[in-house]
Amino acid sequence: MMTYQGSLIQQPTIYKMYTTPKAIASFQIGLTALLLWVGGTAILPAGANDARPSNPISATAQQVAQIPAGATVLYVNPALGTDGSGAGSSEGAPYRSITYALQQAKSNTVVQLAPGSYTKDTGEVFPLVVKPGVILRGDEATKGQTVLVIGSGPYVSPTFASQNVTIRADRNSEIRGLTVTNPSSRGTGLWVESTNPGIRNNTFSNSLRDGIFVTGTGAPIIADNLFTQNKGNGVSLARAAQGEIRGNLFQNTGFGIAIGGTSAPTIEGNQVIQNTDGIVVSDSARPVLRKNVIESNTRDGVVAITNAQPDLGTAENPGNNAIQNNGRYDLYNATRSNTIVAVGNQINPQRISGPVDFVAADVTGGGPTASQFPDVQGHWAQAFIGALASQNIISGFPDGTYRPSAPVTRAQFAAIINKAFNPTAQRSAINFVDVSQSFWGYQAIQTAYRGGFLAGYPGGVFLPDQQIPRVQVLVSLANGLGYSATNTTALTRYYTDAAQIPNYAIAPVTAATQRNIVINYPTLNQLSPNREATRAEVAAFVYQALVNSGRVQPITSPYVVIGSQP
Repeated sequence: MMTYQGSLIQQPTIYKMYTTPKAIASFQIGLTALLLWVGGTAILPAGANDARPSNPISATAQQVAQIPAGATVLYVNPALGTDGSGAGSSEGAPYRSITYALQQAKSNTVVQLAPGSYTKDTGEVFPLVVKPGVILRGDEATKGQTVLVIGSGPYVSPTFASQNVTIRADRNSEIRGLTVTNPSSRGTGLWVESTNPGIRNNTFSNSLRDGIFVTGTGAPIIADNLFTQNKGNGVSLARAAQGEIRGNLFQNTGFGIAIGGTSAPTIEGNQVIQNTDGIVVSDSARPVLRKNVIESNTRDGVVAITNAQPDLGTAENPGNNAIQNNGRYDLYNATRSNTIVAVGNQINPQRISGPVDFVAADVTGGGPTASQFPDVQGHWAQAFIGALASQNIISGFPDGTYRPSAPVTRAQFAAIINKAFNPTAQRSAINFVDVSQSFWGYQAIQTAYRGGFLAGYPGGVFLPDQQIPRVQVLVSLANGLGYSATNTTALTRYYTDAAQIPNYAIAPVTAATQRNIVINYPTLNQLSPNREATRAEVAAFVYQALVNSGRVQPITSPYVVIGSQP
């Protein structure tokens, strides 16, 4: 169950506070100032204007959707309208209330709202229900700055109990160009219950819980909206919610986005700044985060708890999120046992807490060039690392380091193999029981397996997170590249610890040795076959295999084991 900040706040006078004429006028002026402020580059913290999504608050002509051809238009004006027959068909003779207009509306109807405040005092009965195929539309160009919908009414959710809601959106409906506020305790601005509305160019502000709540199997498209000063969260998703959250601004609004249950929405191109926490993922939720700016939140940028597994980028599809300058952690993995994989994001590793796996073979970004990793200068493997990095076979971490002594997992090694050798399929795919299709390295593992470079363990497991030992790296290269060995009894001439080589690996290690693939540092005649391979050693082994294939020039090193050619 997600935790809602402010959900128990009791403010019995707030409805009156928000709906008096003076308060409404003040609210409109304040919102005008906010929208003018966020419309420019000043919305982003220092440095955030580089390589960021375009400003989601500037509603361009392309973003403002037009009225569908052939649609019926019903007009509403709380100051001039009348709820009754003969009204609603023109701006000169509008209905008075949204409630009455929605009762008359059928599919393919646009309910067009004039500037003004729509409250209980103007005849509204909450929650407003936008029926299937109906568009509720205000002023999209200003994200509803002049069209305020303020109120609350009871709704019993089939999946989330009793609620206080301003608007409820049915299937295939649309909400555009409104400012929505729910001033009641536990109040939610817009409720989406197992439906798929389009929600664009709105402002959700000052609700006492959430701007939007999505539950059941809801799959809305939430795009180009502003969420600010809600006491709970900007958007909450629960149960098995899906959908898309794109191009929105979440600022000063509790948790920017809270995701629970088994929800798996796509969250792309949003600015999530200056909230308590940026994005909080709980339960068994699996959201996909791409191209978001998550910065300057008071506490944490992205938080995962319970059994959550946010997707922050894969080898095939990097995250490209900028998660930085948050108060405590930029990425906080507080799950019971999950490792979060983050590929291709701007994150400072020093501001990460919990098990987080950077896939170095696929992380790109700023910082030193391939030959300038500060932690490999003077390192025995510097030349090998720089050469592979220059070909984008490997690369470093977002802080510009390479971490040559760090281990490599079997899944990470599969990704490196694919970049270096682009294996062609030699055998059919296999479904490893511990590698689901949603795992970041699924495709890389399948490609390496089908190409003959890697295999699994008994019981149909692959152990993708196991740190790969040196002997497995050499066996992988020998098998995948088709090396054969002569005189497999000769290994004792090269290695004082040859007896430690597993029986299955004797022939492949012999073949690798005979082709000068093996590099032993610091002791040339000590293979240490069962020790975990470091990132430096993997780079050196892979480079030597490329030399043997005639793809790169040899690098002189005193640590290359010179074997007899077959």
